[in-house]
Formats: sequence, structure tokens, C-alpha cells
Amino acid sequence: MTALADTAPEPSRLTSAQRVLSILGVFDTENLALSLSEISRRTGLTLSTTHRLVNELRCWGALSRHSDGKYSIGLRILELGTLAPQGGQLREIALPFLHDLQHATHSNIHLGVPDGHDVIYVESLRARDTVPVPSRLGGRWPMHATGTGLVLLAYSSQEFQEEVLASKLRRYTANTLTDPDALRHFLAEVRKSGVAIVEGQLTHDVMAVAVPIRGPRDRVVAAVGITVPSGSTSPHSLVPALAATSRSISRALGAPSAVADGGTPRPTAHWTAREVKYSTAIRRRAPRLTG
Repeated sequence: MTALADTAPEPSRLTSAQRVLSILGVFDTENLALSLSEISRRTGLTLSTTHRLVNELRCWGALSRHSDGKYSIGLRILELGTLAPQGGQLREIALPFLHDLQHATHSNIHLGVPDGHDVIYVESLRARDTVPVPSRLGGRWPMHATGTGLVLLAYSSQEFQEEVLASKLRRYTANTLTDPDALRHFLAEVRKSGVAIVEGQLTHDVMAVAVPIRGPRDRVVAAVGITVPSGSTSPHSLVPALAATSRSISRALGAPSAVADGGTPRPTAHWTAREVKYSTAIRRRAPRLTG
């Protein structure tokens, strides 16, 4: 057997746990499967150390090895993820309502929770014969680039908003909102209307509509969103069903405002008026791509 060659010095002062976590941390939505050498290069660990730790993680179930020799996150990690109170328990409560929403709208449905500057999808229901989207269960995206993320950002503290706006905001399409001033105005409108409507933020020709979900003490703990092909329907036609779903989940979570009104969604006229103003502001700052 040929010994594995060490191609670079190993990072100093890393504990064993930090080395293991650094290996798991190299996987993301753009790197779902990596070879041993790629993991070694991205972590900065020597090839021999990477080989040893990767094999231990594979045996435990944290990593899975493919027939081509590449590795991906294993099912054991997904199993542990479902135990997280913020994600797993919320998903269990919300899932029946999300299925009803998908049945009513025939659209892709996403349930997202905040994690740092990102939104993580703890549930993602794909509809048949509709627009393909990169979002998936367990997917992570920057808050500024998705409808659900913008809702969560809008209802976060002013200090947190400024922290996010001061960071490097990645542009995915020509429509992605990355200008801090435009984003501040956008977030203020979301708080006023209670709905985020975006087009082509993350993927071309896709419209997303999202609303907040509240938990105990009426704090926004998650967001539920719909994605449909741009131009396939009017955004305000989706809002009543989204609002009803949001109120039902919020009521199940014990949100005082949802319990008090029995989960009745706001009048459609309120949502429609806000949507027109909001959509106009969006298109003025980020014209929809054509061609």
C-alpha cells in the first residue's frame, strides 16, 4: 500500500474537535461531494490526517463515500439535525400546514429558520411540473438573497441588520439586492406589509413570496415562502394562502397574536395595497432580466 503524501504543513493549535469540524465545514451547497485531496486542500490539513479523520467520520455515519471516491455528508448528520428544537420540532408542527399550502398553490414551499447571516431550510417541498429551484432540505443561503431570508432579516434587530448590510453581500443575479440603502428601504417595506416579494434574486425567472412565522411572545422564529415562475401568477394571489398558513403555524407554536384572532388572515385588500407599492419599489431598483 502506498503511503499518503503530506503536501502542506498542518494548521497549528487546532484541537482534534476543530479538525473534525473543519472537515464537515467544507461541504456546502456548491460543494456537495468532495475528494479526499479537495477536503485536505480546503481544510489545510495534511493528507494523512484528512484520510484518518474522514475514515472515522465515514464509519460513524457523518460522511458517505461514493463509488467515484468522493465524500458527502452522511445520513447520521441529517438524523441529528432533526433533533434540533429550532428546526426539527418546528418542522414537525408545520409540515401538515405546508402540505395543505402546496396542495392549494401547486408551488414549491420552503420553511426557513435563521442561522447567523443565513437562512437554513428545515423543510422544502417540491411541486411537480414547476420551476426548478436550488433550495433543498438543509440548504443554506444568505438572508439577503432569498424571500424567506429577507423576511427574517426584516424582523431582526437593527443592530443585526446593520451587521449583515456591512458584510460582503454576494450577487447571484442582476436582480440580487446588494446595495445597503436599497436593502434598508426594502426591509422597512417588509415590516410594514408583512410580506416579501422578490423576482430573480437567487435564480433567473423565479418569483418568491414569503411571510413570517411567530412563536411564543410573538417573536418571528421562521419564515414560510412560495416560489413560482415569474409572470405565472400575480404575487398578491398567493398571499392569502401564505398568510393563513403562517397564522396556523404561529397559532400552533403559541404566538399570542395568532391565538387571539383564531388564526384569521388579514384582509386581502391590505396585502394587495402593500404588494403593489412593494413590487414597484423592487422593480425600480432591480429591473427584471429579459432574454
